[in-house]
Order: sequence, then structure tokens, then C-alpha cells
Amino acid sequence: MREALKTGISFGLTSGVITTLGLMVGLHSGTHSKLVVLGGILMIAIADAFSDALGIHVSEESENIHTRRQIWASTVSTFLSKFMFALTFVIPVVLFQLSIAILVSVLWGLGVLAILSYKIAMSQGRKPWRIIAEHLLIALAVIVITHFVGDWISGAFK
Repeated sequence: MREALKTGISFGLTSGVITTLGLMVGLHSGTHSKLVVLGGILMIAIADAFSDALGIHVSEESENIHTRRQIWASTVSTFLSKFMFALTFVIPVVLFQLSIAILVSVLWGLGVLAILSYKIAMSQGRKPWRIIAEHLLIALAVIVITHFVGDWISGAFK
């Protein structure tokens, strides 16, 4: 059961960081609208949390090695961790000017991802810097790409 919860939480947090930051950065660079970014965060918190939870559910079922209870533990923990973590990005958007909120959110998300990566590395007896660097590079790639896609969309449809 513990492994099922760990799977759901680690997947939910990682997905929560990458998808929410990608969406926020893309929407910000494309619209510069606080309302649009806030709406995007809420949509990710709902739709993507359900999608990821169902994805984990089907994946765990397809392995045919987990009990029903383990499958549902992974499903629920994925949904809750993704949903709750995505909602944390609402706080800076509400409290700060949008460009500052994006910066705060990126730092928050990358910090959480670095801590999670460190814990994973330590639990596996591996060098933390390699896992942290790998995970942060992927997240940064998503952030940079979505920024430029937002810029491109903004310019293409003026």
C-alpha cells in the first residue's frame, strides 16, 4: 500500500509542476492576462488531475500485479496530489503582479521538484545531483518551449 501511495504522490507532484508551469508560462507569454492564467491553473487542477489519476489507474490495472486496493490508492493519491499541488500556484497569481507571480511559481515548482528528486535519489542510493539535474532540465525545457509557443501564438493571431 505504501508503494501505491508513493507512486501516486510522486507522479502527481511531478505532473503538477510540469503541466501547471508549462500552461502558466505559455498563457502568460501569449496573453499577459491574470484571469486567463488563473483560469488555466484551475482547469489543469481539475481536468489534468482526473486525467492523470485515470492514467495511473489504467496503467496499474494493466500490469495485473496490484490489488484493487493498491490500484485505488494510486488513483486517489495521484488525483489529490496533482489537484492540491496545482492549486498552490493560484496563491502567487492572486497575491502578485502576473510577471512576478510567474517567477515565484517557477521557483516554487522547481524547488518542489528538486526536493522530490533528492528524496528519490536518496531512497535509491544514487547521486542526488544527477537525478535533480535530469528532472530540472526537463521541467526547464517545458517552461522555455511553452514560453516561445505562447509568444508565437500571440504574434500569429494579432
